[in-house]
Amino acid sequence: MPQPSTPFGEELRKRRLDAGLSLTDLSGLVHYSKAQLSKVERGIKTPSRDLARLCDAAVGADGALIALSTPVAVDSPAVSAPGQVEEENWMMQLSPDGPSSFGPVGRREVMSAGVASLMTWRSDGSSPASPAAGTGLLEAARSLFTHYRRLGQSVEPGLLLPVLIAQTHTLRELSAQSDSSTRRRLLALGSRYAEYVGWLVQETGDERAALWWTQRAVDLAAAGGDQALAGYALVRRALVTLYRDDAEQTIALARRAQSGVLPARVRGLAAQREAQGHALAGDVGACLRALDRARDLLAGRNDGADDPVIGSMHLPDPVGMVTGWCLVDLGRPREAGEELDRQLVQVGTDAIRTQVRYGVRRALAYASAGEIDHACALTEPLLDGVTAVRSATVTTDLRRLVRALGRYPDHPPVRRLAPRLGTLSRPTFPHEEAPS
Repeated sequence: MPQPSTPFGEELRKRRLDAGLSLTDLSGLVHYSKAQLSKVERGIKTPSRDLARLCDAAVGADGALIALSTPVAVDSPAVSAPGQVEEENWMMQLSPDGPSSFGPVGRREVMSAGVASLMTWRSDGSSPASPAAGTGLLEAARSLFTHYRRLGQSVEPGLLLPVLIAQTHTLRELSAQSDSSTRRRLLALGSRYAEYVGWLVQETGDERAALWWTQRAVDLAAAGGDQALAGYALVRRALVTLYRDDAEQTIALARRAQSGVLPARVRGLAAQREAQGHALAGDVGACLRALDRARDLLAGRNDGADDPVIGSMHLPDPVGMVTGWCLVDLGRPREAGEELDRQLVQVGTDAIRTQVRYGVRRALAYASAGEIDHACALTEPLLDGVTAVRSATVTTDLRRLVRALGRYPDHPPVRRLAPRLGTLSRPTFPHEEAPS
């Protein structure tokens, strides 16, 4: 935990007085008690990140207060993070009553499991696939991919990962037995499967494995002659740093993904991620400029229209939704809530993961704006969805919401939601850790 911040308190008091605000005025703007703000200014109490954002916006500090409250960033994630897994060996464990697990193991672990306990099979690659077989699988796999992404909106990642990983390897293996044209298309589709696996793995809270799979996606795409996915991999890496509250690395990675040689959609998604990084830093102007660039880039023709869509396929207005997201981190919660209201009515009811991700963000916005009854009313219908999709990234915002509502422990709607919110905001994945 950061230590009590005397520099933060001194700067807050100076800027508050320069803005002509009393402690009572500031309390009304940020919806924290006058007594708590006084303790923060005197260095007795450490400001939370959310309080720092609200204060920064209230006194027009343009990120200066946020910078004073920012802990030392952890190391930036590497492009590839294979850990101790030497090869792509995967073991599935099935139990009679339903639960299963599916994960990577190293060669030594495979050998120690005992030959008798493993059923293995692999193609020897000696029989070339006919063009019809390759084309048929390509069409089927492309159609399945769309269905898997839709299914991923309503179930937890672990239910889909085994079949997605198997499909990725099937495409890769068949590509080695196909003619050059079919091979490129099979590898390109396999790269999209691998990228989606990386995203779902991140939803389980395992950042290293998520980055490992993202790099595998880049490798598959490059083998098929597509260099553009390497740019999108930077956007995915920037998502990891975003959830680490590392504004500097998020912005740097997103800017690298805006090279003019990359497709407009990749650059547009990168501009959105850059905007989210600027929002973390409290830089309103840079955030809005990046959002404007994103809107221009994403409004154009989709490069590679026959390929599966890179990025979310469930946001009718992605820039509008990301604008609402950014306004929360910019300390402008009421504006954020209103924007997210407009955006969420456009999202399909079957897109549960998207509804939950941005719905929790909207509830956080209204809680931060002091509208506790409304925040609770928005939160309650989301909880079944939170349980269904089991998302580590959603849980990050849910914990922020729990802390915001926790400042009103005697409020009846808060008391009613507290037990279930407490359960759902606990770490539920082996790689996920609660903030210290």
